[in-house]
Amino acid sequence: MRPMQFEPPTDHYDERIAATDEQIYKLIKQRKEISCNNPGFPTKRYITEFSKKYKFDENFLNYIFVNLLNEDLYKPIVEPKNFLKNTPILKAFEKDDIFYSVTFIRQFENASVVHLNINSNFTGDVSDWNHSEDSHFELSIKSEDTQFECRNEGGGGTLGNETYSFIVSPALPDDVSKYKLVFKEYKMPFKKETAFEVVI
Repeated sequence: MRPMQFEPPTDHYDERIAATDEQIYKLIKQRKEISCNNPGFPTKRYITEFSKKYKFDENFLNYIFVNLLNEDLYKPIVEPKNFLKNTPILKAFEKDDIFYSVTFIRQFENASVVHLNINSNFTGDVSDWNHSEDSHFELSIKSEDTQFECRNEGGGGTLGNETYSFIVSPALPDDVSKYKLVFKEYKMPFKKETAFEVVI
């Protein structure tokens, strides 16, 4: 998802609150560090308590925390440039008759493109399909040497056959033994993680 260019809604800014605003930035950073950048979402009880204590509408607080949860949507977008080669992976994982595989990685100078294939032996109709259509995956790279940014580019397919695409930057090493691909399942619309993950 590509964020739209932001235009401030007003030309006015009260310079007296600049120090207060900086404290807000500092607390957001502290929140990320304490939670190892996995804060989750405040419970309904906390939202109600904060709303009453600080005199804010609950929907307003929900909106703030949803945006904090989706910070990745606002990171700079890396577009793969200058294709180099396809690196064979040919690795798979199977659970409950569903086959998850990564057959190759497309290598570019500045990024890599990873495709997660999901195949099942589905023969019924839509109402019997066990793989819920609101399930999605996010990718992270487990590596000792480098921090990688992973962006979900969406997916598609037919019943029983799906593919999700991810852009990874910087480009992954040619030596596939130096990292692992970790795909975590989550439910939309609020990216609620399930306990299921695929490690390839």
